[in-house]
Amino acid sequence: MTKITVLVVDNEPGFAELACEMLERERDAIDAEPATSADEALDRLEAAGEPPIDCIVSDYEMPRMTGLDLLERVRTENPDLPFILFTGRGSEAVASEAIDAGVTHYLQKKTGGEQYTVLANEVVNAVEQYRTETELRENERRYQRTVTALHETTRELMRAESKAEIYRTAVETVREVLDVPVVVAYAFDSSEGVLELTASTGRPTETNAGGRTNQTAESCPDSEPTATGTAVVDPIQRFERGEGVVWEAFSEGESATCGADSGTVTATDATNPASPDRSELIVPLGIHGALVAGTDDADGFDETMTELLHVLSANTEAALDRAEREELLRERDRMLTRQNEELSRLNHTNGIVRDINHGIAQASTRSEIETTVCERLADTDRYQFAWIANTDEPPKPTTWIGVDATYVDLIRGDGNCAPEIGLVRDALESEQVQVVEDVLEADDWNQRRKEALTHGYQTVLAVPLADDERRYGSLVVHVDGVDSIGDGERDVFAELGETIGYAIRAVERTRAMLVDGRLELELECRDDRLLLNRLSDRIDGRATLEGMIDRGDEEVVSFVTVPDTVSPTALEQESAAVERVTVVSESDDEQLLEATTDSRPVLEVLHSYDVRLRTAAAEGGVTTIVLAVPQGIDTRELVEAIKAEYPETSLQARRETTATPSARNLDTYLEQRLTDRQFEALQAAHYGGFFAWPRETTAEELAEVLSVSPPTYHYHLRAAERKLVSLAFDEL
Repeated sequence: MTKITVLVVDNEPGFAELACEMLERERDAIDAEPATSADEALDRLEAAGEPPIDCIVSDYEMPRMTGLDLLERVRTENPDLPFILFTGRGSEAVASEAIDAGVTHYLQKKTGGEQYTVLANEVVNAVEQYRTETELRENERRYQRTVTALHETTRELMRAESKAEIYRTAVETVREVLDVPVVVAYAFDSSEGVLELTASTGRPTETNAGGRTNQTAESCPDSEPTATGTAVVDPIQRFERGEGVVWEAFSEGESATCGADSGTVTATDATNPASPDRSELIVPLGIHGALVAGTDDADGFDETMTELLHVLSANTEAALDRAEREELLRERDRMLTRQNEELSRLNHTNGIVRDINHGIAQASTRSEIETTVCERLADTDRYQFAWIANTDEPPKPTTWIGVDATYVDLIRGDGNCAPEIGLVRDALESEQVQVVEDVLEADDWNQRRKEALTHGYQTVLAVPLADDERRYGSLVVHVDGVDSIGDGERDVFAELGETIGYAIRAVERTRAMLVDGRLELELECRDDRLLLNRLSDRIDGRATLEGMIDRGDEEVVSFVTVPDTVSPTALEQESAAVERVTVVSESDDEQLLEATTDSRPVLEVLHSYDVRLRTAAAEGGVTTIVLAVPQGIDTRELVEAIKAEYPETSLQARRETTATPSARNLDTYLEQRLTDRQFEALQAAHYGGFFAWPRETTAEELAEVLSVSPPTYHYHLRAAERKLVSLAFDEL
């Protein structure tokens, strides 16, 4: 026990010395000093260089100043110093007065040595309580000073301009304000999913048991150099996902403690034999990382220190949240600036596109559309020149404005080796806008360096010209500047490419309607992927396609005439592509079947080229197909598109035909006037023999084919018939 210095005050010198001797005999921890007057006692209390007095034992009746007067003087300087009134005058009045004056204890002198045992116990108890309360008050004052310092630190944290500065401030505060020897901060790298060392500091340490000197402060940019410049605690540089108690505390969002005997990976090498008693407190910093404090105290961190570390960690987390928000705001400002610049360009581009749309809306031919597009783009400060390539292989420039023919001849001459052709091919194959950000840096464009500098362009983009079903070529635009095409402008060009594609499709369809002549192609297909070929292989005789209804949703209804010996059930069971086969009508030697199948590629090709299927008949695995092709359609391209789906297809004949105006226009008018359901009902009635006499099928049977109720089918069929008759008598 720590020594207790007791001042015994009594005007009788013999008794004061006796009391000191008896107190020291009762307790070894007591060191007693005599004083024969109150004045001498006060001088001893104020004496410099002497051990401080822990307790005063004073008589009551003394000349000039009583014990209670001395108590009053002592309390003015030290209100909590233990003061025991040990007097021979015993009365309730004196005891009451002493208690009211604030005496610690009141004892009456008696004969015998037992009284000193009691007095010694009272002294020890009073001093222990006094020291405890003094230490508590000092801890409270220290706590308040620390809290005040943490508040100052919080202001510094909130003023910090970067996360790195916040981590350093937090580490320095834990070391200096909280007097923690080892502090490490880890930041969470979300891109790699690891905790990275971002700041650390520590006291000097010895070489590890393995002979490796711990990392110095200079080798870790976030560590503070020590006074001696020697090595500091070597923290682990990173924690992978699921590694160690630090990662566990961070991932769970709960603080954790560990020591040298924890058997797990810690931040400051707690298992280092040089520091066998080191323990660590890991406090997560929300989603930002973790703060690790280490101490060599075997008992670890007390409750107060733990609380203060949590307070600082919470403030650090709030500062990191604030820094992250501010960084996001700065990034947002930068993004808004870029967006404003792009918006200005985009507004300019939209103006150009509106002018182009107005021009192509008035064009009546494909050539006029292509020329209008290139002229409008080339006649601006934004774009240097523009040209359009077709869909040949390799693609070739067909229309160009703003550049001389020498450049176009260069592209044509290079053929597949031309970088422009590769860009066009990428746009057509991907059906997306393709951009070369800087032709002076792109490897594939080295051969165009001279031309780029001569014509003043660095960015090139290729825009596919296509509608939902067909590709018509690619628009190529040359732009000055590097990386000058933003996402918004790219989207505008993508929409422009679709608009041009639809415009070309519209003028080609209009031209086909206005021209009397039509082209008729006869094809022969031996490809076993064609459903009609597979059907003819399974029957003895000829299979003729009477008509088809494309119902969308990848479902096609086909009306096929086959010999009466064919079993519909067998056809349905033998072909996975056929979902359902039913008999529509029967005659002496043949029957009309309705077959529901999934969508066929040949229909998609024919529809994309506005080509109609006139007839299709198959026998022995070979199908003869006759197509009605509008004028202006590239027949070679059409045949190649069909062969891409059915390679064993060949062109057998090509014939020119002439159609009457009413017959030529009626199919187009019908598609425009009838709803999809009405058109299906009319097709089913026609192909199913509903209009034959006697009728080959009933409306109820056709309704079942189309998966609708008979009243619904009657309603759509009547509406289609009414519109058809109206077209025949009122408009044509």
